[in-house]
Amino acid sequence: MRKAYLNALNQFYFIGPRRIEEALDYFGCAEDIWNAPEEQLKKLPLWEGHAGEFVAGRRQVDINREWSKIEEKGIKVIDREDSGYPGLLKQIYDAPFLLYLEGGLLPGEACVSLVGSRKTTAYGREIAYNLAAGLAARGITVVSGMARGIDTRVHRGALEKGRTVAVLGSGLDVVYPRENRDLKEDIKQQGAVVSEFPLGTEPLSYNFPRRNRIISGMSLGTVVVEAPVKSGALITADFALEQGREVFAVPGSIRSPYSRGCHKLIKEGARLVEGLEDILDELDIFLEGAKEDGNNPVSKENDTGTDNSPEEETVLLAVPFEAVHMDKIIEKTGFSVSRAGNALLNLELKGLITQLPGKYFMRR
Repeated sequence: MRKAYLNALNQFYFIGPRRIEEALDYFGCAEDIWNAPEEQLKKLPLWEGHAGEFVAGRRQVDINREWSKIEEKGIKVIDREDSGYPGLLKQIYDAPFLLYLEGGLLPGEACVSLVGSRKTTAYGREIAYNLAAGLAARGITVVSGMARGIDTRVHRGALEKGRTVAVLGSGLDVVYPRENRDLKEDIKQQGAVVSEFPLGTEPLSYNFPRRNRIISGMSLGTVVVEAPVKSGALITADFALEQGREVFAVPGSIRSPYSRGCHKLIKEGARLVEGLEDILDELDIFLEGAKEDGNNPVSKENDTGTDNSPEEETVLLAVPFEAVHMDKIIEKTGFSVSRAGNALLNLELKGLITQLPGKYFMRR
């Protein structure tokens, strides 16, 4: 019944891991916390201002009914004392006592989180997808927040090659954003959807910083793909630093407001990511049976790893990872219109570049 009582305590927004920990040290078990008189709860420094509110509110909570809701939906509940609780997450300062779970976590799995803003560019979406696919192809579980924008592309990229974990800022029965309902179902089949919030919790703004500490806490390192200066992704990076984890950032155009947060992190000491190797080398992850790198989104200029013709190679190196007009490519290569056009067509067919409206091209 420990989990049922912890779930009941979790119904109160003001009772977080630190208050539960303090009360467990004093009372010994979750059931005794639930049944404690108000005057005893007031003896605890963290509870003093909320003891009356808790005692009044617990009369409205049916412990068995709340637990039945979980069982009826087939949701797993992991206690901090369970062997299946993520080891890295258990090490953080205020690790949640309960995790609600759909899908499955693997014991000892290596995780890396990729995060970014909801508003994105084509460059950011492409990098997010390919980095996630590259990590997943090496047996690394990719963690993100299932939000719009970068998070969604991260999960889709990881699902293409392996496992991913989505950490929600709501209850597991509240899908946010709604358009990611199908994505959530796919993640459950090929990874896990996790939340510390009880069923029925709406995606309120103050839930997401709490969610972010779990994303970074589960991970060996956090990669910020694209983010403005004021972004929740930077909050995740801050948590990673506090937790003693590695922080990485993908650079972008100096003209893009969506890369300024990443540039800020790099100035402050985050590892600059030019390719998948930068993440793997820093974390020293060399997994058995690793696949050849076919998903590196930012290959070095002198090593594109293709069987391109010399003309295609010249044109490919003239196409950056952001939109550029064909005239600029012709100017940089010195090729004629027809010669450059043929090379661009072949590169597009090979999936190495993307053509955008108005004769603009972008490297993938």
